[in-house]
Amino acid sequence: MPRRKKVECPPAPGWLISFSDLMSLLLTFFILLYAMTVMDVKKLMKFLWYFQGERPKESVKTVAVVPPISMLKEEVAKIVRKRIKRLLPIYAYQIDVISNYVLIRLFNDIAFYEDSYRLKPEAKKAIIEIAKELKKYQKPFAQIRVTGHAVVHNKRKLPAGVKDAWDLSMKRALVLADILIKQGIDPKKIAIEAYGDNKPIYRWRNPILQRMNDRVEIFLEVEQKRPDLLKDEKKQRNH
Repeated sequence: MPRRKKVECPPAPGWLISFSDLMSLLLTFFILLYAMTVMDVKKLMKFLWYFQGERPKESVKTVAVVPPISMLKEEVAKIVRKRIKRLLPIYAYQIDVISNYVLIRLFNDIAFYEDSYRLKPEAKKAIIEIAKELKKYQKPFAQIRVTGHAVVHNKRKLPAGVKDAWDLSMKRALVLADILIKQGIDPKKIAIEAYGDNKPIYRWRNPILQRMNDRVEIFLEVEQKRPDLLKDEKKQRNH
């Protein structure tokens, strides 16, 4: 009997090849997404330290998970913002990360009684909460600068010993600094400045904007090099 000829498979259509390539690419894409979500925090911290030109603190087996400077500023700002918003309305404060420092700004119409350096109860609680958090993170900060600004509304209402806006701004800055020190902040790191009404944020005659000129500020200035890490580097070199 004659043998039957084998039936050859017809060639695959062109669209099927393109479709299979697309499925392969999609699978690769999802594998990459999964790999990116599973992240080794210690390796990430080590990478960020080297990216900033600093050396991570190392032990025999592990790398210490200490946030680098750029992450530290964001972390402190986030924690302080979370603490304040429980106690003060959102229009009472401003928190920003600028250059090498964190700025915490409180507006005096909410923080202090008018033409006085006596804190309102809610503002005092908020500053105490800020101080408690800053105590945990004060080591990397080179300086904690407290600045006072003031706008006098009625000179007759000024308390005894206060003659003008400069005196009032200094008294308010001293009140903030005193709370920080009482909560455990190193006094050597605190600097106090007073400007009266000489450094307004806004000069327009808009009452909503002008209220922002009457303020107290805390600048957390970050050291460019972490002293604790530099000491560890010297120890490692000596060994």
